[in-house]
Amino acid sequence: MNVFYNRNGIGDVLLITLASVPADARSFERKNDAAKIINTETGETAGYNLFNASAYFQTEEIGPVEMNAEKLALLNEALRKNGFPEELTADFSPKFVVGYIESKEKHPNADKLNICQVQVGEEKLQIVCGAPNVDKGQKVVVAKVGAVMPGGMVIKDAELRGVPSSGMICSAKELNLKDAPQEKGILVLEDSYEAGEPFPLS
Repeated sequence: MNVFYNRNGIGDVLLITLASVPADARSFERKNDAAKIINTETGETAGYNLFNASAYFQTEEIGPVEMNAEKLALLNEALRKNGFPEELTADFSPKFVVGYIESKEKHPNADKLNICQVQVGEEKLQIVCGAPNVDKGQKVVVAKVGAVMPGGMVIKDAELRGVPSSGMICSAKELNLKDAPQEKGILVLEDSYEAGEPFPLS
């Protein structure tokens, strides 16, 4: 679940995204201050728009809203008040974490891509990476599936040239870090970092 708010840009509306849905397969059900977004192909709920959001949910954030259990409870209460009893659930585990690249092999169908097996604590992710400086044995920053990049892009499971990829190995520029170099390449961390630990973006 990803939540966005930008009062100056789009007005007092909270955008709640549960799943991506093509524009031609999107329908809406409006009740009072809430609209449910429905995938007409699957019947699944893809998200909600909560209008007059400040009456239900106070936030000073612009763009992605960092969620927690208290904010989720407020969202569920707001949706119930507007006639939608479905309970939203969310994973609050860190989405930007330190990863350790255990192995790297050439992508069979793309010269500039590599397939990396990346340890991120208790799980291992397969990530296809095109950075020229990626290599086995590095500590790196991984944006896990569900992460919202500073530029607004949501990280999703993908398939790159026929190879599944779950997450992204990030550059300092993609993370919007201060004094990030302009040249292409992932951010390589010092060895003192531990795989799986959260990586703060500020």
